[in-house]
Amino acid sequence: MSDRYQDLAHNPIGKFVVKNLGLPDPPYLERYSGGPLVAGTVLTGSASPGPVAKAVTASLKAAGIESTGVRAEGKKYKGLVFDATGISGAAGLVALQEFFTPVLRQLQSCGRVVVVGTAPETLSAEDDVIAQRALEGFTRSLAKEVGNGSSVNLLYIVEGAEKAVGSTLGFLLSPKSAYVSGQVVRVGTTGITKAPPAAELLKPLAGKVALVTGASRGLGEADMRTLARDGATVIGLDVPPLEADLKALAEELGGDYIVGDITADDAPAMIADHVKQHHGGVDVVVHNAGITRDKRLRNMKPENWQLVVDISVGAPQRITDELLSRGLINTGGTVIGIASIAGIAGNNGQTNYASAKAGVIGWIQSLAVRVAGDGITANVVAPGFMETEMVKTIPLGIREAGRRMNSMSQGGHPVDVAEAIAWFANPGSGAVSGNVLGVNGQMLLGAS
Repeated sequence: MSDRYQDLAHNPIGKFVVKNLGLPDPPYLERYSGGPLVAGTVLTGSASPGPVAKAVTASLKAAGIESTGVRAEGKKYKGLVFDATGISGAAGLVALQEFFTPVLRQLQSCGRVVVVGTAPETLSAEDDVIAQRALEGFTRSLAKEVGNGSSVNLLYIVEGAEKAVGSTLGFLLSPKSAYVSGQVVRVGTTGITKAPPAAELLKPLAGKVALVTGASRGLGEADMRTLARDGATVIGLDVPPLEADLKALAEELGGDYIVGDITADDAPAMIADHVKQHHGGVDVVVHNAGITRDKRLRNMKPENWQLVVDISVGAPQRITDELLSRGLINTGGTVIGIASIAGIAGNNGQTNYASAKAGVIGWIQSLAVRVAGDGITANVVAPGFMETEMVKTIPLGIREAGRRMNSMSQGGHPVDVAEAIAWFANPGSGAVSGNVLGVNGQMLLGAS
């Protein structure tokens, strides 16, 4: 759905009105359309030299990203990366100001800022915990300052996982993360710290099989297209009324499809049988299917409560357990759950939906620990306000509030969720597990 206010704010009269009345000024975000990951130079810095700084430089080089550790006056940078792992104690935090204050004006529009730290829960020294935990407040605040479509995110690394950051750095520095800001990503927290094998840059999912539920339209369609773009053989799953759309999409992408109701008693076995018979196994499982049946709790019907919860988290749990019990999720594979900002911050009239989506987070984080020993990862994508067909049914006032009340002053696109899923699915993200990534432009209300 088009954003008419955004278009208005960019014509000459609209610009004048927006500027003089102090209205939201939503920039046009750059999204990935092929070619190099970063179209420009990334400036790197470090509080102290060490293995993380070396790993950052090596990762950028491997991804074909131009970088320099020497600031040039007047030069514009597409990205800024600062290694803050060497900061300890409250006084040491001044290193953040010393690096960023001189260079922020040199950040291009739709630029990317990444701060790298050590996961504070893995530290014992009090001064270290203070400094590393402080990075969250710093990055979330800076994310609200940078403007111009730029983003700021924090990357926490567990000791020993320094060489496993390449895929994550590439995602956070590229236009693929256009609607991701103010987020914290952890690498190595489930005990998987080994550097993953290098994946082909343009087709990292070549030879992989990806299953997407709720695949025929909206977010699911974007997931299918993006995973196929990255080289995966895609299997779409959706309900019988959408079979025509599902079949057309699968055939267009050279993929496969399954028609069925994921809440049916025989659904897990049916899906597993299809995967085994036609593909031998699956590498990526995306539980995208979901519905809403919004009512305030005092008016909620039991069947609408149960249906929403079962589609979002009950059925995905049963399907995943069936695939795992039959050894059909390959080593190095990943399970991706779709939550929502409603599951983090809550929403009026959505106690069923918010419960389900919070349940997705709990399930996936538990699953991540359970399957780590098998070399399988599990992560969550939590979208915010997304420009899908559902937006048309939202009253205008609520719709505009949803669009404007984030640091980007606009809604996200389905491809923004799909790019996050593709990053989690990338074999290079093999040390990224148990994460909850908000794809929401940094919501200004509730938890982000």
